[in-house]
Order: sequence, then C-alpha cells, then structure tokens
Amino acid sequence: MKKLFFTTLLLAVSSFAQTTAAKPRTVIHAAKLFDAKAGRVLTNQYIVIEGDKIVSVGGAAPAGAKVIELPNVLPGLIDVHTHITGDPYHFGYEELALSVPQEALNGAVNAKTTIEAGFTTIRNLGAGGFTEVALRDTINSGALPGPRILASGPPLGITGGHCDSNLLPYEYHYKAEGVADGIAAVQAKVRENIKYGADVIKICATGGVLSKGDDPQASQYSLEEMKAIVADAHRLGRKVAAHAHGLQGIIWASEAGVDSIEHGSYIDDAGIATLKKNGTYMVPTIYLNDWLLENMDKIGFPAIYKQKMIDVAAVSEKNMAHAMVSGVKIAFGTDAAVYPHGLNARQFAKYVKMGLTPTQALQTATVNAADLLGWSNKVGSIEAGKWADIIAVDGDPTQDVTTLEHVKFVMKGGVVYKNEYGK
Repeated sequence: MKKLFFTTLLLAVSSFAQTTAAKPRTVIHAAKLFDAKAGRVLTNQYIVIEGDKIVSVGGAAPAGAKVIELPNVLPGLIDVHTHITGDPYHFGYEELALSVPQEALNGAVNAKTTIEAGFTTIRNLGAGGFTEVALRDTINSGALPGPRILASGPPLGITGGHCDSNLLPYEYHYKAEGVADGIAAVQAKVRENIKYGADVIKICATGGVLSKGDDPQASQYSLEEMKAIVADAHRLGRKVAAHAHGLQGIIWASEAGVDSIEHGSYIDDAGIATLKKNGTYMVPTIYLNDWLLENMDKIGFPAIYKQKMIDVAAVSEKNMAHAMVSGVKIAFGTDAAVYPHGLNARQFAKYVKMGLTPTQALQTATVNAADLLGWSNKVGSIEAGKWADIIAVDGDPTQDVTTLEHVKFVMKGGVVYKNEYGK
C-alpha cells in the first residue's frame, strides 16, 4: 500500500514537472522599450516570457535563450470603444439588411485586422445578438485570431433614442434589443445583458449622430434611471460606459457614477469640473470626424445623418481638446466601424494635435485604458506577471506617434500574430 502511494506521488510530481517544463519560453530583446507607467523609454531590455505571461524584464538575457530582436517595443495597444462586428458601409437603411450571422462573420474578419494593427485588447460597446460575446469566447478558445474583447452586448437606450432602431414605420412595432424605459426595466436589462455574457454595460445618455430623429445634444435617460443602471452594474461587478454628446447628459451620467463618457462633444467647463470631481474618464472618439467628412459621399452617407455629423464635427474637437488639457482622465477609444477597422492608430496624431504630448497620447491607450477597464494588473504595461501583449514598430513613437500606424510585430499572450522582422 505504501509502495503504491509513493509510486502515485512520484508520477504526480513527474507529471507536474513535465507540465511546468513544457511551458514555452520566449525572449524579446528590445533596443528601446516604452515604459508606459513612467512615461519613459528604456534601452537594451530583455523581456522573458513563459506561456502567456511576462516573467521578467531587465538588462540581461537568460543563458542560451533564443532571442527575438525588435527595435521599438510597446505594450499591446488598447481601444476602449469599438464596434467590432460593424463597418462604415451599412449606415441608415443599409443596417436593415445586416443579419446577426453576417455581423458575426464581419466580426471575425475585423478582429484579425484589429490585432494585426497592434490592438491586443478592445472594449466593444454594442453589437447585435450578443455576437461580440460569441466572438470573444471563440477568440479566447484559440479558434480565431483577434484581440481580447470586453463585450457589452446590446446597448441600453430609451424608446426612440440613439440606441433604439428608428428606421422602420409604426406598424412593425420594432424596438432594438437594448431598449428599456423606467427604473425597473433598466435594472432588468442590465441583469439580462450580464446573464448572456456582458463584461461591461453600455448606455445612451444622449442622442447621437448615426440614428434617425434624435438630437445629439438632448439628454435621454433620466438621472434616476442612470443611477439605477450604475448601481446594479457595479454591484454585479461591471463597469458602465455612457454614450454622451450633449452637456446635460454628460453631467448626469457622471453624477450617476458611470465609469466613462464616450465622445463628450458638447462638454464645457461645467462638464469638465464634474468629470474631474467624480473621476470619470472621457473617451474622445475624434479621428472618425476626419474620416467621415472626407468619405461621406464615397460611402453614400445617409442624408438623415449628414447635418448632425457636420454640426458635431464643427464643435467636438475644440471641446474635447479643452477637456483633455484641463486634466480630465482620458482613455483611447475610436468608435472603429464608423470608419474601417485597422485604422485605429490614426487617432494618436489627433490627440497630439489636440494638446497631448506623444507620451501622454500613448498612455491613453496603455496604462489609462487598462485602468478604465479594471485590468491594470493584466495589460497596459510590460511588467512581470502581466500578459505578454507586446508590439513593435520601426520608429520611436514618443517622438512620432504616426509610426504606430504601421505596426510590424504583434504578440498577444505569448503568441506571435504578426512579425515583419523575420525570426
């Protein structure tokens, strides 16, 4: 009996040792490494990776290790506002032809494009039929290439508001999946989204641009409804992102306790003071203005949205820039799908134009974004214990952020998804 026990114990120890030894080890030599936390560039750093985690960062390589040589290394980038299953070619009545299966297939294509552009983590704020939840789970299983996804499920909105579907006439009696009015209804919708896999709750606090019949400046959910949403979401461990262009909606959403204001087009000093007081992040999705204004006619942008887009674009950059340089916490989010996926990094240059330094712009998509997601212990910087999400570019992005528009190397969780530097 004693012999059988020790034999079993030895087999277990041997099995554990083999499992531990089987973890693949990778070493990256970074000629330059962006230290996102400190906002500085380190030189001649070796990053040791075992499995999907970083185990050490320092000035020496392990003896006999095979090394990947990279010039300018950064943490994998984070975009906290995407629509991974969408594209800029199904606006207005074209949306009605987009089925849930088609959304899911689009998402698989866009996910590959997104990770190859250097974005290893995204927060997806709205998709039909919980398609981004299914996409998240499929990517996590290793069956598809793509970024880590925090998914919202259907965004919550009022009847006839920005997050409703207002294109069909009355006789269809159709409402979007996330429509809920009143405190009891919004609480039930939060719980339903979480039931079906939502990592975050997205709400529409004001009207929007890409919706029929509403005003971007008008508040939609009441303060009381938003407080109920936030209370349930936070109690159940989910953060809340609020689409908000208009000032009253921005202020009410922040006072209700949301974690981020998406867009913030009409923010002023009162709104800035409110966000700073409450520690609310703002996510300035600004590059889309440039792309849409330049490509409206080429893509057949619907006339029902055109004037709203022109009006919002006329004020949003100035107002968002004022908030950015006034000390509001900023996280990087693009609204990708309003323009083609993969162009996300073009927004860095906009942030610099609006008053951030290149280093500050980089931090919005690394440490700041990780903080907003509640993932500071997992992503956002290259440190021991964090996931091995690493990218590389030719130039120094702390001097020229446009070099991030051409990412040459992408690793997520220790797996290389792109390498234009060879072996």
